[in-house]
Amino acid sequence: MNVEKFSYDNQIVKLFTIATVIWGIVGMTVGVLIAFQIYLPWLNFDLQYTTFGRIRPLHTNVVIFAFVGNGIFAGVYYSLQRLTKSRMFSDLLSKINFWGWQLMIVTVAVTYVLGITTSKEYAEAEWPIDIMIAVIWVAFGINMIGTILKRREKHMYVAIWFYIATFITVAVLHIVNSIEIPVSLTKSYPIYAGVQDALVQWWYGHNAVAFFLTTPYLGLMYYYLPKAVNRPIYSYRLSILHFWSLIFIYIWAGPHHLLYSSLPDWAQSLGTVFSLMLIAPSWGGMLNGLLTIRGAWDRVRDNPVLKFYVVAVTAYGMATFEGPMLSLKNVNALAHFTDWIPAHVHVGTLGWNGLLTFGMLYWLVPKIWNTNLFSKKLATAHFWIATLGLVVWVVPMYWAGLTQSLMWKEFTPLGILQYPNFLETVLQIVPMYVIRSIGGSLYLVGAIVMVYNLFKTAQQGSFVANEAAEAPALIKENNDKFNSHRWLEKRPIQFALLATVAILIGGIVEFIPTFLIKSNIPTIESVKPYTPLELEGRDIYIRESCNSCHSQMVRPFRSETERYGEYSKAGEFVYDHPHLWGSKRTGPDLHRVGGKFSNMWHYLHMQNPRQMSPGSIMPSYPWLLEQTLNTELTLNKINVMKMLGVPYADGYENKAVADLQVQAEGIADDLLNSGIVVESDKEIVALIAYLQRLGTDIKVKPAENK
Repeated sequence: MNVEKFSYDNQIVKLFTIATVIWGIVGMTVGVLIAFQIYLPWLNFDLQYTTFGRIRPLHTNVVIFAFVGNGIFAGVYYSLQRLTKSRMFSDLLSKINFWGWQLMIVTVAVTYVLGITTSKEYAEAEWPIDIMIAVIWVAFGINMIGTILKRREKHMYVAIWFYIATFITVAVLHIVNSIEIPVSLTKSYPIYAGVQDALVQWWYGHNAVAFFLTTPYLGLMYYYLPKAVNRPIYSYRLSILHFWSLIFIYIWAGPHHLLYSSLPDWAQSLGTVFSLMLIAPSWGGMLNGLLTIRGAWDRVRDNPVLKFYVVAVTAYGMATFEGPMLSLKNVNALAHFTDWIPAHVHVGTLGWNGLLTFGMLYWLVPKIWNTNLFSKKLATAHFWIATLGLVVWVVPMYWAGLTQSLMWKEFTPLGILQYPNFLETVLQIVPMYVIRSIGGSLYLVGAIVMVYNLFKTAQQGSFVANEAAEAPALIKENNDKFNSHRWLEKRPIQFALLATVAILIGGIVEFIPTFLIKSNIPTIESVKPYTPLELEGRDIYIRESCNSCHSQMVRPFRSETERYGEYSKAGEFVYDHPHLWGSKRTGPDLHRVGGKFSNMWHYLHMQNPRQMSPGSIMPSYPWLLEQTLNTELTLNKINVMKMLGVPYADGYENKAVADLQVQAEGIADDLLNSGIVVESDKEIVALIAYLQRLGTDIKVKPAENK
């Protein structure tokens, strides 16, 4: 037998491990800050670079793509080499993957703080960064596939299946969702509008959770959990069913984020049906993990790594049960737009992703530094602090979400809204926000304990950059019969192609009718394009991430039409690039806010919300009153909108700035009549123009008395 000698590259694992720890602390610290900001508005410091709207996407992206992302790469680079008995295909590609990913994260962090954002959930990066992400991801994929192709192990273990599906699907999701037309280096508009943009965004948003926060972590679970418990995975057959059913079904479920919205009913129903089907494969994976530990509970008592894994996999099971339940329309009607949704999300992120990452790091660092963990007691303390932090974070948010929803929907015996002022509901749940911030702080403290423990572990060990290994060369067999899944496990290219087909079907079925059948998005004659000033105001709204707290979607519930006005129609959003329907209401819905308040009210509200709404937790935006509106890109914006099909008249771009100035002067004059002196070229004027436009394109005639 020809035994080949080679070495595993632990240096790349070390780099990604260190990055995981550092970015984890950064992302969690920002998360704790925004948890306090949401009920202590003075912590926004009245500075545009530190507002909740600017740093909330910073928190989500750093935690998802920096902490979890680097954790995925660390786990994959270590396990893939051992599973294939091969060094990574290219050390150069490994380095490009690492340094490129860190550069991308830093660029994202800087641009979000500067207000350079597309406003799309989990995909806020502008087009140059999108290209950077695609290039780095492809480099990772080539490195991974190349390693699999040169493997010395005949069959691909189940973890590799999930790694392959992750690479393929994330590439498809990112590319499709990020198609946009640049206005400048820092500004673009997506090619999709309104309902279509919402469908694509939540097809991406839901499946970013599925294929960035779930499938790679399932691959890590299938490798690191059996290693920690020192026994094989419970069921090979269950892993086959788990994998193929999960990747096929998951891709269909995105529309469940848009129930009771302006999305066509058939698409909403598809999302609901496939979301309910997801319970089976998701729990199949959970049970496969937990049953692997069955009979070894005595080890769990003594092994902090297994403690993290048990709670992580349990949290995965809880989150993947709750997700399908939230896709039921009666449950969704109660929970959507409330704090119930962040609670659900954080069961997954803090419980599943966070705890599994911690457990993996506690197992991995001693391995590559060739030592024992510095302190099992500290690791156990971290486990209990993190678990307590998780519980203290999510429980009050479930309570807050239920409180919000019931108060929003409450009517008096006379049929009048019991709490017509949205702020009443906000003030009731402030104590829950306080408790949530304590939970987040505990979770961060636990992570800091981990940093110390891992540092001391590395300090007492001796790092092995190139770990010597040997294995027989893989002998190619030509007499295989196509009679089982084993045949596919020997053929990574065919496996990848079949996985691609499985993940494409759902998206194609949902997209083609929505984009090609006009009756799905009926037009409304009275809906006109935004004026240049309104368009600039909309871009300011996006820059400040106002959609993080305000929705623009009135659902067809009596409680919402009584509170906000006529429910939203699909045809009202045909010129919205991007859509701004939102996913949470920390503040009231704004789709019908146009004309409800005076220009003076909006001006004073942005200057200091508490002078118009005592007790408001909204940040102040004083810079909008001082900063001059930049109209240098207005011509380009109109041209791009025309390319996207917005019906501005031929040559209108040449008179857009003049029209903008006329409308701005009208608003400034009205403010002057109210006793407020403001120049017409200030950003606040553009934002007021946009807010006053919202929801005014359609007029609903009152019912006639008969």
